[in-house]
Amino acid sequence: MHTQTPVVRSISWRLVIPQSVVLGLLILLSVLLFWKQYRFNSVALGALIYLTYSYGSRWLLLKDHRQGMVLTGQRNYEAAIEAFKKSYDFFSKNVWIDRYRSLTMMTPASQSYREMALINIAYCYVQLNNYEQAKAYYQRTLREFPDSSMAQAGLNYVESINTNS
Repeated sequence: MHTQTPVVRSISWRLVIPQSVVLGLLILLSVLLFWKQYRFNSVALGALIYLTYSYGSRWLLLKDHRQGMVLTGQRNYEAAIEAFKKSYDFFSKNVWIDRYRSLTMMTPASQSYREMALINIAYCYVQLNNYEQAKAYYQRTLREFPDSSMAQAGLNYVESINTNS
């Protein structure tokens, strides 16, 4: 289903470096171990191990975040809020997974998943016309992530709605 909901995927290019190193090491290791048996397939094997780990870890660790995105696309904002809260709680309990996301999930996202969860919760509240809750979540995001330009833009938007009302 195609949705009109905007999705922003900002990449931190410095987080691409560890991913590239891991990919290179896996290819090198598979070449060293399997070159005599598989020749060029050993390169593909290293890449396949990388992709399997990358997609597998995201599939396992981003379950609630992914569910929140699907529910947002379906405009089921109440359920999406709950899913994003679960995602936020998971990454709050496992901060290291989010901090080292370029290795734990092979994702170069410039925003942490905790920051994304809070912004998505605020967005859902905006869609429900609950501007006070949206404002509270944008402010919370800015307290936890002071450099969040998306949270600042969202807060400015909500405050402009309150001013024009």
